[in-house]
Amino acid sequence: MIMENLNPHDERPMLALAHGDPSIFPCFRTCRNAEAAVVDALSSGQFNSYGTAVGLLPARKAVAEYLSRELPYDLSANDVVLTLGCTQAIDIALTSLASPGANVLLPRPGYPYYEVFSAHIGLETRHFDLVPKNGWEVDLDAIEALADANTVAMVIVNPGNPCGNVFTYNHLQKVAEVAKKLGILVISDEVYGHLTFGSNPFVPMGVFGNIVPVITVGSLSKRWIVPGWRLGWLVTNDTHGILQKYGVMESIKRIASISADPASFIQGAVPQILENTSKEFFSRVINILKNDADICYEKVQEIPCLICPYKPEGSMFVMVKLDLSQLDGIIDDIDFCIKLAKEEKMIILPGVTMGAKNWLRITFALEPTALEDGLERLKAFCQRHATTNK
Repeated sequence: MIMENLNPHDERPMLALAHGDPSIFPCFRTCRNAEAAVVDALSSGQFNSYGTAVGLLPARKAVAEYLSRELPYDLSANDVVLTLGCTQAIDIALTSLASPGANVLLPRPGYPYYEVFSAHIGLETRHFDLVPKNGWEVDLDAIEALADANTVAMVIVNPGNPCGNVFTYNHLQKVAEVAKKLGILVISDEVYGHLTFGSNPFVPMGVFGNIVPVITVGSLSKRWIVPGWRLGWLVTNDTHGILQKYGVMESIKRIASISADPASFIQGAVPQILENTSKEFFSRVINILKNDADICYEKVQEIPCLICPYKPEGSMFVMVKLDLSQLDGIIDDIDFCIKLAKEEKMIILPGVTMGAKNWLRITFALEPTALEDGLERLKAFCQRHATTNK
């Protein structure tokens, strides 16, 4: 609906500050090693056949070793299922837990795909709040109030989409302890893992797999800036074998067996990508994102009708609250985004899609000059509609 309101007569380039795909910008091009790994795998002629349901063994081993670097225990290839991006990993995780009457606890604001897919498979959703004044931490009391005997899991996204937050070790430990108390597992969406540039380092939820079973979903997409390669993973972190005992692992593998697989040649490239990517590439991406986050936060502070409660420290997003009392003729966040598209040829995501009415999700992962252009357009739009101008 918002895209349809872009002005075709506006000759300025369209700016999309709505979705997390910076790969179109040269400064975010993936590393040469990753590209070479795909070329080598394709030209070898060894990866032209069908793969296995859960993924090729060398690639699963490589993912297990990659993730084990930050865990107090070692994962094995049997803990890993390769998927068509993180989206399919989410599908498999939710489907494996769905049963008549079951419910899952989702964060609000939150990545909307969990809501959409849960509705598709008949899994009831209940929402707990992330608290802005606490750096978007989970409202743990709300978790306990929401859960009942039919609750199967809670979802966290860390680093956060859409909030740009990064959970601390201590907070994640509390999440694990609450989940254990309630007898539910944790689905930890870590697709933005390691993309952090604030005071809190990235801590994988799997660190607490000895407290509560954790299903981690992730992918190459964001850290390597290759969302179109569609290589993701679902990983079980469960030192006590609870998921195996209750048939969740078997359910995961059966669902994977009737799903499409990632391309074999991309799987073939995974070991080389994970093993040989340089620290310099990761540092370069982080430095750009940090610079972009600083630009975004500072520019938003200059716009009176936008309130940013928390400076982003991770992922590619920030949530800002609309103060409608300072805007004339703007009904809500959807109306804001439609009129912005018409007048400034730019796209921002209304917060209602994330469960946060009258908020906005801004993506800052752009070429810095494009980001500055977009934020200047946003500022001009808000000034044009400011109540003080009437």
